[in-house]
Amino acid sequence: MDIASPRGTFVLEEGSRPIVLISAGIGATPVLAMLHRLAATRDPRPVWWIHIAHDRAHHAFADETHALLAQLPDAHEHIYYTGEAPRPDEPYVTQGRPSASSLARLGIPADADVYLCGPTAFMDHFGGFLRDHGLPPERIHTEQFSALPAINPGVTPTAGVRPHQPPGPPGTGPLITFSRSGVTTPWSPAHGSLLDLAEACHIPTRWSCRTGVCHTCVTHIVSGDITYTTPPLELPEAGTVLVCCSAPTTEVVLDL
Repeated sequence: MDIASPRGTFVLEEGSRPIVLISAGIGATPVLAMLHRLAATRDPRPVWWIHIAHDRAHHAFADETHALLAQLPDAHEHIYYTGEAPRPDEPYVTQGRPSASSLARLGIPADADVYLCGPTAFMDHFGGFLRDHGLPPERIHTEQFSALPAINPGVTPTAGVRPHQPPGPPGTGPLITFSRSGVTTPWSPAHGSLLDLAEACHIPTRWSCRTGVCHTCVTHIVSGDITYTTPPLELPEAGTVLVCCSAPTTEVVLDL
């Protein structure tokens, strides 16, 4: 069996700030690994574990997370069941979905590091609650953990928006040209990858994993050179590039 090393940037950061782990459904999987690490060292930081499930039968890792939280000196467990009421011996369970007001009552400090994983709509709503609560966007780390609606979500029908220059101050790096879309714009490190820049310009782009594994985003490179910010699991064919995990080193022309 061939096994690849862990990939991506959704990892628990070192520090002394409070930790908030939020998940829905099977989105608990990556934050559970973070909880294991915190419990293994009996991390003294305050930890909030917030999970949303339909009911007990669909509450993934319920006993495991409850036992891990008991090993932490300052843990706060909050479970939401959308389709089942709590039992008398479950003061940490609430029926329904979390809201902005209920989130405010949990006592999450505004200087916390938040790790948020679940379906896109869930993360969008919860991320908005957190930002309204005063947490800076850079402290809210997200990871999509659900089935995508299509293998090429960047090309499926959406509201038509003509490709355009990216918002914000123009970059000072090499020029990036999306030849099919007629957009040329200077590169800025504010964009994590060529895919991020394409999305900022509303240029239809195929993608799925965003970590150099699936090769869905493979794109012909007309000219120029790139570097991989995250080494791909396998390099694409010559003359192509994985835009999800690459950045330019020279002026680049992409067949997009």
